[in-house]
Amino acid sequence: MTPTIGSMARPAVTILHNPNCNSSMNAVRIAEELGVEAEVVRYLKTPPDAAALRDIIAKLEDPVTDLVRRDATFAELGLSDADVATDQQVVAVLVEHPKLLQRPIVIKGRRAIIGRPKERVRELLGG
Repeated sequence: MTPTIGSMARPAVTILHNPNCNSSMNAVRIAEELGVEAEVVRYLKTPPDAAALRDIIAKLEDPVTDLVRRDATFAELGLSDADVATDQQVVAVLVEHPKLLQRPIVIKGRRAIIGRPKERVRELLGG
């Protein structure tokens, strides 16, 4: 069974992960090095729904607009910073375009961070 963000019996740490991303791979490696059991969610295969995104935003220590990647896809979609200025806009854009979710997202208890730079992941996970 594939883990999901809303799993009932899940570890205290969740990593929204893209295996093609070095920063994301670093987050998983750091959790392993520290012996932290983490639920690793490949968010492109199992994208977070609006409720899960709102939950992440409620815990996020970073500005909400930082959840959205400003990459070629962002530009191709004709999006601008004004399109992702509020929580509601960020949720709507990420539900429609999960590929734009910044990665990795590391959630531990009531805290969530964007795991860049990787030292932030180590700090959150207690190393």
